[in-house]
Amino acid sequence: MARNQKDYFYDLAQKEGYRSRASYKLKQIQQHSNIINRGDTIVDLGAAPGGWLQVAKELSGGRVLGVDLQNIAEIPGVTTFRGDITADSTIERILEFSGKGGVDVVLCDAAPNLTGNWALDHARGIELNRAAFECAKKILKPKGTFVVKVFQGDMFKEFFDDVKGEFVHIRAYTPQASRSTSAEIYIIAKKFLTAPIRKGQIYAVEIKELGTSGDGIAHIDDFVIFVKETEVGDIVNIKIKDVKPNFGFADVVEKLGALPENPKYNNPTQQRSQTPLSADFEKDEEEQPKGNVRRDNYRPPKEEREEEE
Repeated sequence: MARNQKDYFYDLAQKEGYRSRASYKLKQIQQHSNIINRGDTIVDLGAAPGGWLQVAKELSGGRVLGVDLQNIAEIPGVTTFRGDITADSTIERILEFSGKGGVDVVLCDAAPNLTGNWALDHARGIELNRAAFECAKKILKPKGTFVVKVFQGDMFKEFFDDVKGEFVHIRAYTPQASRSTSAEIYIIAKKFLTAPIRKGQIYAVEIKELGTSGDGIAHIDDFVIFVKETEVGDIVNIKIKDVKPNFGFADVVEKLGALPENPKYNNPTQQRSQTPLSADFEKDEEEQPKGNVRRDNYRPPKEEREEEE
């Protein structure tokens, strides 16, 4: 690429010793959403050439691991290995690195090999995003954070909603360092849920006790559910309306005379989780998912690719 075509963030990365202009995207995501705390254990999926690893190490000061199909040149204080994020052996190596407790933050700024065909590149991108998402669910600690780059298009909202169902807080955000004509946007998901329930599911439960506010309390696999307008001994069908890391809230659908043989069941017509944005993120309409990006804004692969000099 000719020198006069290299933009501000590329030049800044060269000046400040970062391997990619993408380093500033992570810096801006951190400034915007505070995804990394000191001492966090971090895994970067699709980490080459290492720009995000450099920033992650600076921000955390803790243990940082990069995984990619390509070799990553050494970064002081950072561990890397070559691996396929869809392989069980890769998951095992990550958990050996982090310990059984898992990792605090999973990052993924990876992109597929782009062809210039908008629909094909979007589909390949979502496939890669889902691979990173599945990997993250296997290695994250409870209440962990997941950040992933997505190219907007027809399948964006479905993927966003799937991620939304596994975290308490979620938003979409485009950092200033992203090129103005790029289709990329970052999903930032906080507080990974390990609860046995999800919003919209229906269960048959017995109210065992009352909470201090007078709400009934039921348990699903030792997970506490608060149910309004119930009394001790009530047997009811409930619909989960909100899920937190350590407890949930539900409304009564109907009262039952007795628990069925299988008292816990999912409504087969349940909708996907609709966990709302909450105080962890200030709601900002312009940073919510935008759905489909216009095809005439799609950048060809040569322009979308990060400079790695």
